[in-house]
Amino acid sequence: MSHDAVPPRASRRAEAPKRGRKKERGRRRGLKITLGVVLVLLLAGGGTAYWMYQDLDGNIKGVDINKALGADRPEKLPTTGQNLLVLGSDSRAGAENKELGGGGDVGGARSDTTMVVHIPEGRSEAVAVSIPRDTLVTRPECVASDGSELPEKKREMFNAVYALAGPACVVKTVEKMSGVRIDHYLEINFAGFKDLVDAIGGVTVDVEEPIRDEASGLGLTAGQHKLNGTESLAFVRTRKGVGDGSDLGRIGLQQQFLMALLKEIKSQDLLGSPATTYKIANSATKSLTTDEGLASLTSLSEFARSMNGVDPSSMETIMLPVAYDKQDPNRVVATEPEAGELWKAIRTDGTIPESAKKSPATGG
Repeated sequence: MSHDAVPPRASRRAEAPKRGRKKERGRRRGLKITLGVVLVLLLAGGGTAYWMYQDLDGNIKGVDINKALGADRPEKLPTTGQNLLVLGSDSRAGAENKELGGGGDVGGARSDTTMVVHIPEGRSEAVAVSIPRDTLVTRPECVASDGSELPEKKREMFNAVYALAGPACVVKTVEKMSGVRIDHYLEINFAGFKDLVDAIGGVTVDVEEPIRDEASGLGLTAGQHKLNGTESLAFVRTRKGVGDGSDLGRIGLQQQFLMALLKEIKSQDLLGSPATTYKIANSATKSLTTDEGLASLTSLSEFARSMNGVDPSSMETIMLPVAYDKQDPNRVVATEPEAGELWKAIRTDGTIPESAKKSPATGG
C-alpha cells in the first residue's frame, strides 16, 4: 500500500458537486451487499459439519427488539414487504485500535452506518435509505444501557442514540422519525472485519481520489490498493481524509468497502477449502448481532432464501435528504418535504420521488 503525500482537500462548497457524483456511485453500489453477510452465512452453513454449525451458531448475538419496544410502534401493513434495519457499529476500544495510531472515542461503540432496507412484497426491486450518523433527531423515551430511563430529547445526534441506549432505542428512534415498522435488525461490528479481512487475505479497493487522514494514519494515493485488516479499519473509519471531513463522505467509502469485501469472499474457493470457509464464517458470525428472529444460522438462511427474488442489479441506495444545520455546521438535519416524501414511499410501498433522492448537503 502506498503512503505518498497528498495535497490538501479543497473547500466544502468547491468539492460539493464532485462529491455528489462520487457518493451517488457509492450509494448505488452499497445495497448490492446489504445482505452480503447473510448470504455468506448461508453458503457457510450449507457445507459445515454439525459441530461446526453449533460453534458458528453460538457466535451470533440476539437482541429481543419486540419485547423492548412493546406495542407503541407503527402499524405493520400486510402488503408492505420487509423492512430491515442494518447498522454498522464501531468501537475504538481494544488493542487493534492502537495499531491505527491517532485518537478516537474509546468510550464505547457507535453506530457509524445505518440503513433502512425496504424489500417490497413479491418483487425484485429493493431500496435502502442511509441515515448519516451526524443527523440531528428527536430521540424518544428509552431505557439507557445502564437500565435507567432516558427522557425524550430533541436535537440528539443519531449515532449517540446507540451509545446511550443500544439497539432497541435505535429501532425506536428510526420508527418514530420515519413511521416505518422495522421487521428485523442486523448489526455488523466493523472491528470484527479486521479478522475477517485477514482471514481472506486482504480486500482490494479502488481509490478515486487521494486520501490522507492524520488521525488514523491512513494515506492512500488514487488507484488500486489491497488493504489488510488494520488498514481496512482505518479505511471504513476515515472521515477527515474525504470530502469535507464530515460523515457524508465516509458513507460512500464504507459501502464501497463492503462491496469489495463481498466480491473478495465470492472469489475464494470456499467449497474447495472447508478450513477457509469455516475461518471466514467464524469471523463473520462473531461480528453479528440480530433481533431474536434472525439469531441463528437457520433463521438467517431462511431469510436469505426468502430474498432470492431480489435482483442486486435493480437495487438502489438513497441517502436521507439532509442539509447542514444552521446552528451547528458540523451536524445535518433532514430536509422537508423531501425526507417526509421518502419515508411515505417506503411506508406505502410507493414510488420514491426523484426529489427525495437528492441531498442538499452533498450538492445533489
